[in-house]
Amino acid sequence: MRHLLSTKTLHRDEAIRLLDVAEDMADVQEREVKKLPTLRGKTVVNLFFEDSTRTRISFEAAAKRLSADVINFSAKGSSVSKGESLKDTAQTLAAMGADAVVVRHHASGAPHTLAASGWIDAGIINAGDGTHEHPTQALLDAFTMRRRLHGAASRGRDLDGVTVTIVGDILHSRVARSNVWLLETLGANVALVAPPTLLPVDVSGWPATIGYDLDAAIDAGPDVVMMLRIQAERMNAAFFPNTREYSRRWGLDDDRLARLGTGSIVMHPGPMNRGLEISAAAADSPRSTVREQVANGVSVRMAALYLLLSGADREDG
Repeated sequence: MRHLLSTKTLHRDEAIRLLDVAEDMADVQEREVKKLPTLRGKTVVNLFFEDSTRTRISFEAAAKRLSADVINFSAKGSSVSKGESLKDTAQTLAAMGADAVVVRHHASGAPHTLAASGWIDAGIINAGDGTHEHPTQALLDAFTMRRRLHGAASRGRDLDGVTVTIVGDILHSRVARSNVWLLETLGANVALVAPPTLLPVDVSGWPATIGYDLDAAIDAGPDVVMMLRIQAERMNAAFFPNTREYSRRWGLDDDRLARLGTGSIVMHPGPMNRGLEISAAAADSPRSTVREQVANGVSVRMAALYLLLSGADREDG
């Protein structure tokens, strides 16, 4: 795997291999010494043009647990804010000897540009680009589902036949896009539920069914309900009447939580707007995997960095 830019281009075997390596990394987290010497001497740069403390810390923890050197590069207050181009920044990082660059950018496609440009000979990991994709979030979500649904027998398994309902701000969500493609690759059946105004104009090519009624989706008995954050910072218009109306029609409240099937789980990529898309009871219930997703994120990102930098697999991905 030369780069990790999108889940849409991941083959089933590649995805399962990454999830299996993440299982090995999760086992390391149970040890007293949570560190491996695998990437000693390698340099990982977190290049963030957007704020995201959770994702950056997760990647930083993953790199350090593999003994890599980590450089955190924030666009705010840097030469980027003074007009330096992506090309100039990439060439600066190349001169510093970066082996992998974790990129989060407000423009869709920026990590792909960096990977294809020839400006830097480093593995590129997309940590979220515009409203396009966020592949490691989808991978950690799939890892969490696999562990919850298959338990100790999860290694080597796909998600064949698992029903996943993704609810909320699909329009602005790179998490939703990455999940749709990865879950389809792993054999899951995906349903998207949202107000019509919070769905992309054309989802005809997406491998998912579309609905507008959360109650009907709950009554269908999904294995997984994934609630998405309302991304107010990306909204420049009124996409729904008000927060109370949104919560009433599309929020996972206590009543909807109680109607979920016995084995159903509740997911949220975070950060959560409690009381808007998800109630406190739902967020904190035994069904919720929110804390597991955070912990699993480190294991999955360790696996991604390992596969990019260890030399175990250097094919384009």
